[in-house]
Amino acid sequence: MSAADPAAGRTGVAEEIRRARAYLQRAVEPPNRDLAQLVARYGPVETADRLCRGAVPDGLLRAAAARRGTDRTDADLDAAAAAGARLLVPEDPDWPAWAFTALTTAGSRELAPPVALWARGPGNAAELADRSVTIVGSRAATGYGTHTAAEFAGALARRGVTVFSGAAFGIDAAAHRGALAVQGATVAVLACGPDRAYPSAHTSLIERIAAAGVVLTEYPPGTVPGRLRFLVRNRLLAALGAGCLVVESGARSGSGRTASDALALGRPVMAVPGPVTSAMSVGCHELVRKGRAELVGRPEDVLESVGRIGIDLALPPAGEVRPTDALGPAARAVHDALHTRAARSAGRIGEAAGLPPDAVRAALVELEEHGLAEYHQGLWQRPARRDGP
Repeated sequence: MSAADPAAGRTGVAEEIRRARAYLQRAVEPPNRDLAQLVARYGPVETADRLCRGAVPDGLLRAAAARRGTDRTDADLDAAAAAGARLLVPEDPDWPAWAFTALTTAGSRELAPPVALWARGPGNAAELADRSVTIVGSRAATGYGTHTAAEFAGALARRGVTVFSGAAFGIDAAAHRGALAVQGATVAVLACGPDRAYPSAHTSLIERIAAAGVVLTEYPPGTVPGRLRFLVRNRLLAALGAGCLVVESGARSGSGRTASDALALGRPVMAVPGPVTSAMSVGCHELVRKGRAELVGRPEDVLESVGRIGIDLALPPAGEVRPTDALGPAARAVHDALHTRAARSAGRIGEAAGLPPDAVRAALVELEEHGLAEYHQGLWQRPARRDGP
């Protein structure tokens, strides 16, 4: 192995295994289920040897025809190391095995598992995928969409949920920024090499993600993005999240493909509704209308779908908590009868609340203890600082 890649010594993975997987990843454009099955049967080292010799099924041989004769393993490992990236393989302890189990067992050829991943950043991919949600949506997002994506991502990240997305314009970027804004965990999955930032306008955003979490891609260094590669990348996004949240989506979009992949992998799919007049909400509404996604209106709804019993689902809602939420019916009625600017006697408060004197007195004491009522020379009123309900 190249001296520029010290990962084998750090994780205990044999050098020949990492090099074999680097070669296979370069030789065969993903996804390729024939390659995955061959690796599962013979292991990466023997599979790489068989591919070099041409001793593989015809379909795989055709898929590797353009690249199998050129071994760029050293160059790829060196280029990745220069970009601060490492090759993450299934034999590593931080490989997100749980996430990719569904890909391994999926029947669809389009959902084959990755041979390896290039990772940039200090984050542990396995730990990050343990409590996670994938947030996707339109690149041409509206202000409503970007605001909603950021709010949802921030609220979920505060709860320790990792936000996965693709670093694209629109919803993706808003989701990443929402998580970063609360110092939460977020992971970008790219459709290009680890030494590239795409889109280039998001170079600083991708650098922030790599500094705090991890940036993943199954494409070797130097690989340029392409339309098909984005679609291929989307299956990884679908697998890495415990659920898939679509915030805004047109009638035909990549986020719709990610949602379809998530459904095929048995992941819950959720969609945020939007204005019926917005073309960017058509895809979300169709997912819900056809029963392919659950409608969600707040981050707590997402946690209900992807959270773990005893951890996430035991938490109280993170929405607005009002001072009056803990009050009983009588105390609420008396609180409603109080004024901010005009103090009133207990008798007049009781008339307005429709309660007997004993109940009014008990309620006023309770309100005073909660800082929701003030007593001044025999009269009661709300504190000026709490003129809201």
